[in-house]
Amino acid sequence: MGTTLGVLIEDAIQVFVGTHLVIAPRKDAEALAVHLLGTEAASHTEDEAGDRLAEKYRELVARRAAGEPLGHITGVAGLRGVEVTVGPGVFVPRVQTEALLAAALAAIEDVAAPLVVDLCTGSGAVALAMAHERPDATVHAVDFDPVALEYACRNVAGRAALGDTPVVLHNADVTAENLLAELDGKVDLLLALPPFMPDGAEVPEEYSVHHPRQSVFSGPDGLEVTRHIADAAARLLRPGGTLAIEHGHLHGETVPELLRETGCYTDVTDHRDQFDYPLYALAVRRG
Repeated sequence: MGTTLGVLIEDAIQVFVGTHLVIAPRKDAEALAVHLLGTEAASHTEDEAGDRLAEKYRELVARRAAGEPLGHITGVAGLRGVEVTVGPGVFVPRVQTEALLAAALAAIEDVAAPLVVDLCTGSGAVALAMAHERPDATVHAVDFDPVALEYACRNVAGRAALGDTPVVLHNADVTAENLLAELDGKVDLLLALPPFMPDGAEVPEEYSVHHPRQSVFSGPDGLEVTRHIADAAARLLRPGGTLAIEHGHLHGETVPELLRETGCYTDVTDHRDQFDYPLYALAVRRG
């Protein structure tokens, strides 16, 4: 008997573990199998793969092990059960961001028909996950990159066709002085996933080569875009509104301090991801 799909998947897991770059080796190995088969892999693990399928699968595994994002290989990515189309040139949503989304949803749990803004939306995954889980919300999503906007537009239309509340997409720079000025003082929740790595920082090839530079790097200290977002959120949020901003492992202290120094926020807290690394800060707009 030849190699089974189950053996191929287990071999892929060991390859991914050996790279120390893939956060969820089993999840990625199974996702590649699903992509290749066009069906769920779980019920086919005992099936003989065949030489051609095995070769194709190992090629995909090698691409992932070399740092190519899973979403760029499969063409899709998921966030809290919402699947979006992604590909080369757009940032692939990370599983860590689900922790930020859970906290953001909790922050507006008691707010009826909330007004939500998502900055640096990329593929639109965060905004669409919010709209899916809070169909009563009005969600605005902002990006300026034409490739990201093309994906976001496609994903917004796709989720609306499935019955989700349509997201309002804006082609704008999040650092613009009067960004979404018509919403000043009205926003209940502002989400932001800005780039946060310092220029020149060493990062895995997944982010230095395959993801768009403007979604990863942000000035000498990594906080150039974050500073603009802190100012924009202070203007856009209503008193008592919540800012939820992802900052990554480098800024567990610097971003909360930045928010406190503005004098515009109270209840500034920092939070870790599922893997116990600093991930995001929450802050409440002062009254």
